[in-house]
Amino acid sequence: MLYELFTHLDYLPGARLMTYISFRAIVAAVIGLVTSIWLGKYFIALLRKKHISETQRDEKIDPFNVAKKGVPTMGGLVIIAGILVASLLFGKLTNIYMILMIITTLLLGLLGFADDYIKTFRHNKDGLNGWIKIGGQVLLGLIVGLTLRYSPEAVMNETVHTRVENNITIVEKSPEVKSTRTTIPFFKNHNLNYADLFSWLGEENKYRAGWVFFVLLIVIVVAAVSNGANLNDGMDGMCAGNSALIGIALLALAYVSGNYVFADYFDVMYIPGTQELVVFLAAFVGALVGFLWWNGFPAQIFMGDTGSLTIGGIIGVSAVIMHKELLLPIICGIFLMESVSVILQTQVYKFYKKRGKHVRVWKRAPLHDHFRTSVEQVIKNDPTCRILLRGSNELHHETKIVLRFCIITLILAAFALLTLKIR
Repeated sequence: MLYELFTHLDYLPGARLMTYISFRAIVAAVIGLVTSIWLGKYFIALLRKKHISETQRDEKIDPFNVAKKGVPTMGGLVIIAGILVASLLFGKLTNIYMILMIITTLLLGLLGFADDYIKTFRHNKDGLNGWIKIGGQVLLGLIVGLTLRYSPEAVMNETVHTRVENNITIVEKSPEVKSTRTTIPFFKNHNLNYADLFSWLGEENKYRAGWVFFVLLIVIVVAAVSNGANLNDGMDGMCAGNSALIGIALLALAYVSGNYVFADYFDVMYIPGTQELVVFLAAFVGALVGFLWWNGFPAQIFMGDTGSLTIGGIIGVSAVIMHKELLLPIICGIFLMESVSVILQTQVYKFYKKRGKHVRVWKRAPLHDHFRTSVEQVIKNDPTCRILLRGSNELHHETKIVLRFCIITLILAAFALLTLKIR
């Protein structure tokens, strides 16, 4: 909004600052942060007044008796507001990628809000029907995939080279094309084209199949990251802290992908227009940090599915737009660990239960709960239970667990960025 305004007022002193991505990104981050903090104060007061609070938390989990019930939920609305205010003010609203990210935020925010509404007001712990959630994610995958397929603005240059002659930067780019190529970590001068997986269908049909596969991949990525973010949202400041660090890593990747000098230096695909992802992701990080003002221990508000579904969608879609989705298992390693821990716990328990035995992999899942649960707690509730990976019986306060998980995310994010050079 302000970007469009100042492009018509370029004669004013300082108006050209709006043309700089770095300036707009920094201001968007600050506005997202301030909006999230300011709105959070009044939103918490409103929810308390309306008695809209957390009802699903298990008070028996925490050995330090940290109360969770009665804390306002649906705080994801604060995050969404911070993102949208900053993005609408400082983003280029005609940019196709900015439009896609706003659609992602609104669509998954609506799904998450419906889920929280059913849990809170209708006292149904199952929330929104699972098929409706999947339907929403499929719809988002179709919107993003078809846009990347048919929008004339959604193009890429697989290679770009720059050189300086007479103080002038000369750019040599491969033709702008629509492609299902993606960056493979650790491999230099080699991108994976999903269409090549279907070469057996013939030269013409393999590209159609490649795009179908690409759309399905978007759905899987959004669902997987959203589920991981949701599972990670079990301790004060955990999901917001990890997601902010992930957002910073994605922001750096967006800047590299949208700058032909850096794209040449790191030998990655140049994707025109992804500069606006830098502005959006800066607003995303700012809003999350602002939310931490209220969500840090002891939490005064929880994000709920309104926040976790939206966060997962933003992370997944932004990575797909940059053709960096294969980096997500590294960047979102904590989310992956949380999801795998639940899958292993559930499947192993079911496998042995059919044989009349009670066996767990961890003391409790998701993984972060394992570190604040004692063996005695598990045995007390199930005397016949066998725990495969007991680990240390030392119990940790959730603040220490959150801090350590964020440190791991920081290391993984840094390693993901290093893969640009380790190729």
